[in-house]
Amino acid sequence: MAQPATAPVPATDPYLRASTPLRNRVGRAVWALAHLVFVRFSPRPFHAWRAAVFRLFGATLGANCHVYPAARVWAPWNLICEDAVGIADGAVVYNPAPIRLSSHCVISQDAYLCGATHDIDDPAFPMTSAPITIGRYAWVCARAVVCAGVTVGDGAVLGLASVATRDLDVWTVYAGAPAREIRKRKRH
Repeated sequence: MAQPATAPVPATDPYLRASTPLRNRVGRAVWALAHLVFVRFSPRPFHAWRAAVFRLFGATLGANCHVYPAARVWAPWNLICEDAVGIADGAVVYNPAPIRLSSHCVISQDAYLCGATHDIDDPAFPMTSAPITIGRYAWVCARAVVCAGVTVGDGAVLGLASVATRDLDVWTVYAGAPAREIRKRKRH
């Protein structure tokens, strides 16, 4: 006996729709190729070269920004870096909305700045995004996560593998998942 054929999925199924417009998807495809060819395998000391490539794709980078070759940026046109910003190898900047990295902040190895999520209460499960701001002299430690819409205050530290789900106060050290205040940091 033959199995009944399953009904085709209607084209209106929201789970089958792209989360971003075609222009964005094409831009990210071109960026992915450029990143592979011009950034990913560039020598580690070639910070100015990588900054120039990022700027060609719309990133705003101040002087002395160090984006390492294995750092991944989803949409360079939504990246704003002030002077002397460091983004280490393995860091992921997932930025459907703008992400601002203020002067002298550091994003360490395998840190994840996650600028989007999904509306779990909407049956269409649409992607939602919100900007992230990392303050001056702030440090997002290795494997830490900053969620969409969060501001990490000036001089704040988000400890190893911690998760910031809400704004972090200035010159304060946080750790844990979710991140909790550990102590104040000495201002300099």
